[in-house]
Amino acid sequence: MDGVEKSAKDEADVREVIQSWLAAIKRKDFAGILQNHSPDIVMFDVPPPFQSRGIDAYRATWDLFFACSSYPVVFDITEMNIIAGADVAFAVATMRCTEPGDHGQRESLHFRLTMGLRKINGQWIIMHEHHSVPALD
Repeated sequence: MDGVEKSAKDEADVREVIQSWLAAIKRKDFAGILQNHSPDIVMFDVPPPFQSRGIDAYRATWDLFFACSSYPVVFDITEMNIIAGADVAFAVATMRCTEPGDHGQRESLHFRLTMGLRKINGQWIIMHEHHSVPALD
């Protein structure tokens, strides 16, 4: 397999990890959400806490998300780009979810996602997530 084919395969493998994560979120499947994440993950998120370190802290952020989400869970990629090297990759995406709005109705929240991954023993592992929204004036 030449470098271009290997890069395309790695990009496809990273995409599969991310798609699996998204599907688990929509099912509210905590084991699936945590799968392929490092025990030492660091995440920066939109709602507090500002920073989560470690898989237990990361898992706890999903309790807050699901408490504010209705069913079916909306957590969709609108655009994604992946760059994958031999053992490091990152993905950047624009996404959409829902958040509680005024008077109880749900409102769309458009946000950005950046993920950093490492290939460890042949498996892509999510080491870092960063969810953000544009700053308001």
